[in-house]
Amino acid sequence: MTDTFKVLAQSDPSADTLTDIYTVPASTSTTVSSIIVSNRSASATTFRISVAVGGAVNSNEQYIHYGVAITGNNTYIATIGMTLAATDVVRVYAEDATLSFNIFGVEVT
Repeated sequence: MTDTFKVLAQSDPSADTLTDIYTVPASTSTTVSSIIVSNRSASATTFRISVAVGGAVNSNEQYIHYGVAITGNNTYIATIGMTLAATDVVRVYAEDATLSFNIFGVEVT
């Protein structure tokens, strides 16, 4: 098995759109060490993060963060240790198009 520590994903999603940011590749497992959300605007906004097991369609039980407020020109850091299997999908949602999402972790192949 090979461990690859890396930036798993980066996204600047459109406002009010649930966006697939990271899908675990086939024959791979992943541990997400942190998710960082940066608000590039002076205005406060909110965000959501969900995990879809096997890429399932969106449903309420998938949300690990929902309606989290982030003040203007600020950063939210989730140190998480989340484990994912092949085809699991991390999705993000930004109330405004002023948020950047970065996911860091390790892929095991």
